[in-house]
Parts: sequence; structure tokens; C-alpha cells
Amino acid sequence: MPRPASDVQAFEARASDADLEDLRARLAAARLPEAETVLGAAPGPRRWAQGVPLADLVEVVEYWRTGYDWRAFEARLDRIGQFRTTVDGLGIHFLHRRSARADATPLLLTHGWPDSVARFADVVEELADPEDAGAPAFHVVVPSLPGFGHSDKPATTGWGTERIAAAWVELMGRLGHDRFAAHGGDWGGNITTVLAGRFPEHVLGIHTTFAEGPPGLSTDGLTEAERRWAGETRDFWRHRAAYAKQQATRPQTIGYSLVDSPVGLLAWILDKFAEWSDTEDSPFERISRDRILDDVTLYWLTRTGASAARIYYESHNALDPGLRVDVPAALTMYPRDVEKCPRPWAEQRYRRIVRWKEPEAGGHFPSLEVPEYFVEDLREGLAAVLAAQG
Repeated sequence: MPRPASDVQAFEARASDADLEDLRARLAAARLPEAETVLGAAPGPRRWAQGVPLADLVEVVEYWRTGYDWRAFEARLDRIGQFRTTVDGLGIHFLHRRSARADATPLLLTHGWPDSVARFADVVEELADPEDAGAPAFHVVVPSLPGFGHSDKPATTGWGTERIAAAWVELMGRLGHDRFAAHGGDWGGNITTVLAGRFPEHVLGIHTTFAEGPPGLSTDGLTEAERRWAGETRDFWRHRAAYAKQQATRPQTIGYSLVDSPVGLLAWILDKFAEWSDTEDSPFERISRDRILDDVTLYWLTRTGASAARIYYESHNALDPGLRVDVPAALTMYPRDVEKCPRPWAEQRYRRIVRWKEPEAGGHFPSLEVPEYFVEDLREGLAAVLAAQG
């Protein structure tokens, strides 16, 4: 396999002790509002009806200040392998774990919002060098989206999903991966769709937890379950997507709070982990505090609350209605994800669906919620994709 280009540089990030002390001081000095007026509601969605409950936030803030270990996450990323390179004028950070297996397939994993490379940190090793010798292995690449984590923050408009997809092709080629498989969820799923549709000569096939059919499709002919999915998606965008409208129209305004207040940043992100995960009450039913704080602390230390929010300004509702995917595709619709596409609709865009799965558990962040199942499903989906490619 070709060696990486010389302009790919190894990267290590070390937060200064002063930055970590400043974070703890800000947490200790936080000004909090009064409790929500549904205080005392039984565990369940109603308890979160006005957002993150005060008692829950206070508990997480105290743990973040006194118990959370950021250095452990830094060490985990270093063990995977961190790098940076400049693509289309922008510095891009990425994780790159080459497999020891000669038969490994290059695999690009793209995260979304409000997550980061932390979304995949726990599954990279098993994907690259599985314990089961019969399982497929992958050379895993996990880039940080522009404006996220240790990637540069764009100084001008124009870094939407189409440009990001083109940059990912350049990045993979620079690493010696001219043809590769791709996976993503949330914005990562959108970008994975663009990759497959625009660059089929480079993309072997895709696995995604996000599928979006062309606009204007009828519910005629859908099953009862598929009609329910369509209704839930409409309800989400009409009544529970204020965050997306804010970030798509005024990312700079919310950005001041996200960069200046660690408690504000935590609440903004924790609310999404709670609502979008397969849980009955708290996101910590499936995801540990440490995993969520890995993600939030990365946003905090890199000061990317505003720059990450701008992906909505650049690309909200921007997926080309005419884009079609002709490479093999494996799609998984987790039951508690916020947007699930009926298969008949998906088939209008993804023309070669070789595997379709509807698991019994999992939400928007499956690699964090159900990591063992996620790895198994991803492997099986990509095996089907690669078999279809011959």
C-alpha cells in the first residue's frame, strides 16, 4: 500500500494545565437558572420537556469539575493515531488506524453534530484488527469536519457538504486509499451520500444510518410502520428542531454562549444526547458520562461551538434533490433515531440497496449506545457492499 504523502503530519494535542484549570473555575462559578417548572415529574420524556433538568445538569457539572479525566481521552486518541494535513486550503485533523491485515479495506467514518471523532473512538480498534480472524478488517480513517475539533475553522462561507465530500476524496487519496468504503450518520450520513453520488469511481460502497429520499414523495403504498416513521420525522422537524433553525440562520449568535460558557455548551449538547438516544429518561442509561464529556470537552478546548454550528448555515436542507447513489449501499434505521426513512423512499435515491436493517435497539448515536451491535452491523453491511462490488 502506498505510504502517506509527506504533507500528512503526525499530530498530538495537549490541553494546557491552565486551560483545564480555567474550565474547572468556570464550572465552579457557573450561574444557573431556577429549576424547570415541570420539576418533580416522573422519570421519562416529560421530565425533559423543557430541556435538561437542573438536577441532572448540576450532577454532571460537578463530575466534570471534580472527576472527569480529559488526559485519558487524549491518550486514547494518540493510541489510535492522530494526523493533520491541508486540503483545499484548510487544515484537516483525522484519526488513521491502519490494520495489520493484508486484506483490510480502507474505510472512511464521518461524524456529525453534536458529536465529533469521539463518536467512533471506541470502535476503531475492533474495526481495524478484529479479535475474530474471520471478521473483515479495515484501515480506518476518521476526519474531524471543518470547524470541528482540531480541524481548522473556515474563515469564509462555502464549506458545505459537497465541498467536504470532495475534500474527503482528496484526503483518502493522499493516504493511499484511492478506493474506499464509507460510513456516516447525521451530517456524516449526508456527506457519505454525497460521496457515493458524486464520486462513485472512488467509493466502493456505503453503510449509513441516515437516508433521505428525494423530496415530495407520496405516502401512498407505505406500510403502517413506514407511515408512522414519516409522521415522526415531520413532527421532529416541525416541533423539535429549533436548534437546527437557530444554527442554520444565526450560528454566530448562539456561538457566543457555546464558546464562552462550558455549562451552556454542555446543556446544548446534552439535550440532544438525551432526546436522540434510545433511553426512557437520561442519556446515561446507555452512554457513560465520560463518553459524553469527551465530546463536550473537545468542543470546549478547541473553541468550536460556533464554527461547528455553521455546518447548518452551510448545508441545512441542501442535499441535491436529483442526487442518486448507484454504488452498493447498506442502510440501518435504528428505532429511536430522530429521522428514519421508509425503504420505498430510500430506494428512489439509493439504487442498489444490498442490505437493509431495522435493529431492536439504538438511537442516533449507535456507536456509543450499542457499540458491539454497531460494529457487527457495520461489518455485515460492508461485507454485503463489497460482495456486490465483486
